[in-house]
Amino acid sequence: MDFRLVELERWLGAQFPSRTFTLARASEDASFRRYWRASLADGRSFIAMDAPPDKEDCRPFLHVAGLLRAAGLNAPEVLAQDAARGFLLLTDLGTRTYLDALDDASAADLFRDATDALLRWQLATRRGELPPYDEALLRRELDLFPQWYVAAHLRRELPAADREILRNASRLLVQSALAQPRVYVHRDYMPRNLMVCEPNPGVLDFQDAVEGPISYDMVCLMRDAFVSWNEERVLDWTARYWDKARKAALPVAGDFGEFWRAFEWMGLQRHLKVLGIFARLACRDGKPRYLADAPRFLGYARAVARRYAPLAPLARLLDRLEPA
Repeated sequence: MDFRLVELERWLGAQFPSRTFTLARASEDASFRRYWRASLADGRSFIAMDAPPDKEDCRPFLHVAGLLRAAGLNAPEVLAQDAARGFLLLTDLGTRTYLDALDDASAADLFRDATDALLRWQLATRRGELPPYDEALLRRELDLFPQWYVAAHLRRELPAADREILRNASRLLVQSALAQPRVYVHRDYMPRNLMVCEPNPGVLDFQDAVEGPISYDMVCLMRDAFVSWNEERVLDWTARYWDKARKAALPVAGDFGEFWRAFEWMGLQRHLKVLGIFARLACRDGKPRYLADAPRFLGYARAVARRYAPLAPLARLLDRLEPA
C-alpha cells in the first residue's frame, strides 16, 4: 500500500470538505517529490505535492515561490500547506510544457516570453534571500562527473594525468563562474519546467534556486537536456537576451563576446554536472532513463571544450572516455 498517498488523500479531504475529488499523477522528477492533480466535480483542478519530510524539505520551495510571485512571474500559488508532513496544495498551471509546445514555428515567441520572465526574475535580486552559488557548491557539482559518470557508469579509473586535466578544467570553470555578476538563479530554467499558460510562462521546479552567475539560467534555457537548437539560433536568442539585459541595467558584460564566453563556460560546468547526476540516478537510484539524454550533454561539452584552447585537454579526455 502507498501509505504516503493514503495520508495525502486524507489531508486533501480536509482541504476540500464535502467535495469529492479524484487524484491522478501529474508529474514526477528526479527527486523524491511527487505531484498529483486533484480534480473536483465542478471542473476545477489543483496540484498536490507530496515531499517526504525525511527526504525533501518544503521550505525552500515555499520561499522561492514567494520570491518568484513577488517578481511578477507566474509560479504556483500555495493555497494550503503542511510542511511538517511534506504536503502542499498549489494552483494548477496546466498540462502543456514548453517541451511539448516547442517547434520551429513556436520557438521564437515562447523563448521571448521565457527570456522576459527571466529578466524580471534577475531584476528582483535582493542579497541574502537565496543561498550563494559559491565555490564549494560549484566544485561539488563538478566532482559528480568523475565520481558518478566516469567511475560508476563508465567503470573507468582515471590515471593521474587525466585526473589533473579534470582538476585544471574545474578550476578554470569555477573561476569563470565566480567572476560573473550574481543574480537570482532558478538553476533548472529549462523547457520541461516552463508551462504554456497565461501569463506565459508558468514556472515550476524552482526549489533549488540560488544567487549566482548571471548567465546560468540562460544556458539552461538554450542548451537543454531534451531539445537542441543550432548554434546560429542559440547565438541569436542569447544576444537578444544580452541586449535586453543591458538596457534593463542588469550587470551583464558590456561586450557580447565576453558574455558569450562566460555563457559557454558556465554551460560546460552544468553539462559535466548533469552527466554526473544522470549517472547517479541510474547507478544509485535505479532511474536509468535519464542516461538516454547523456549523449546530448556530451555533445554540448565537447563542442565548448574544443572551441577554447585552455579547455582543449578536457576535449581530448572526453574523446578518450567516449569516442564521438
